[in-house]
Amino acid sequence: MTTGAPHPPDPAAAGGTTRRGFLTRASGVAMVAGLAAGYGAFAQVALRYLYPAGRAPRRWMFVARADELAPGAAVRYRAPNGAPVNIARQGEAGDAGDFIALSSTCPHLGCQVHWEPQNNRFFCPCHNGAFDPSGVATAGPPAEAGQSLPRYPLKLEGGLLFIEVPTEPLAAAGPGARARGGRA
Repeated sequence: MTTGAPHPPDPAAAGGTTRRGFLTRASGVAMVAGLAAGYGAFAQVALRYLYPAGRAPRRWMFVARADELAPGAAVRYRAPNGAPVNIARQGEAGDAGDFIALSSTCPHLGCQVHWEPQNNRFFCPCHNGAFDPSGVATAGPPAEAGQSLPRYPLKLEGGLLFIEVPTEPLAAAGPGARARGGRA
């Protein structure tokens, strides 16, 4: 027996889509899109690992006149790619071997390392990390981990000191990026 109330027409029977059908399809599409994005990102990371970029272009850049740096003195240099470098004079022979150029970034947590001529060492104040004059860690967490400061090549020509540093292509430099290296 019917109560007399008419039933609404069934949209599926009339060739339309029900709300449940729409939500089922929409969630399926969203799931497939999420999986594709996730696997795409994974594939990109895997390809970068398997096929790393080539070596960054490098150039010899002027640092200072050699006679401007007294033995035991240091200068901070910023490479065109933004990397800070400590350049210290450790000898008096008059050749490139008198100087050393080491990264100013501690390999432990990335704090800034500076030269302490009175202690004949490079020092990281974050966790009392210490490095000998050649950049080998001697104290603190960097020594425990066997980490050293990366070294940059130097050359001396006509009394002028040059450092070989990585550079960026001009197209890759964003607004506000320095186009040339210089003392920081």
